[in-house]
Amino acid sequence: MSDLHIALVQSELAWEDPTANREHFERALEDLPREIDLVLLPEMFSTGFSMNAKALAEPVAGDTETWLGALAREHDAAVIGSLPVRDGDAIYNRLLFVTPDGDKHVYDKRHLFTMSGEHEHYAAGSERLVVNWRGWRICPMVCYDLRFPVWMRNRPLDDSGAYDLLAVVANWPSKRAHHWRALLLARAIENQACCVGLNRVGSDANGLDYTGDSLVYAADGKLLLDCEDRAGVFTTTLEREPLDTYRRKFPLHADADPFTVG
Repeated sequence: MSDLHIALVQSELAWEDPTANREHFERALEDLPREIDLVLLPEMFSTGFSMNAKALAEPVAGDTETWLGALAREHDAAVIGSLPVRDGDAIYNRLLFVTPDGDKHVYDKRHLFTMSGEHEHYAAGSERLVVNWRGWRICPMVCYDLRFPVWMRNRPLDDSGAYDLLAVVANWPSKRAHHWRALLLARAIENQACCVGLNRVGSDANGLDYTGDSLVYAADGKLLLDCEDRAGVFTTTLEREPLDTYRRKFPLHADADPFTVG
């Protein structure tokens, strides 16, 4: 198995302006190294965390989804990020995992942030997603999901639910940044998986401030990358051999409790 080279785009977002945001991310990624395998964009990267769902939701295979496919092909890397999408009669905060060969995988945010009224404008998802990409099993999640460890629980005895990397994209306000940092570390350690959390910076029209704090942890809790409060594209490498060795020498899953999620 090979190492995985990832890029985190920690950025401000133009409020409710998909065109401006797409153009911004194109410029930000112009000098992306060719060896990158996975690019992470923030939650609702095309609009900011807006509850104006009916006006902003794009159709399936809309402009931003098409743009993600072109971006993946250009950089020969998978790209993930979430945006408002209308699918049938419902609107979702939908994460798309798009690969250079045109595959598009969908995860609809399961846990909607009721304190902001997200549940009044978006429908909740019901299925986890694990994508096999360049030898890594990647489980993408969205923001508030991070607070619910049962939903994020690794399932090493279940091939369909097991993962090597937990990837969380977010709009996580600065006033709860200490929760963000603590929870990402906990999810890495308890699941014996690498964990990356990608957040935004700046402020939005809701009056919320964001200090980034995007992080990458190894499965044993070692900090690999801390983006702090800076805007930019940050890269790091997840090493496969230390992950496999750690799991083999310290097989926590053998003592885990069986469970199901309804």
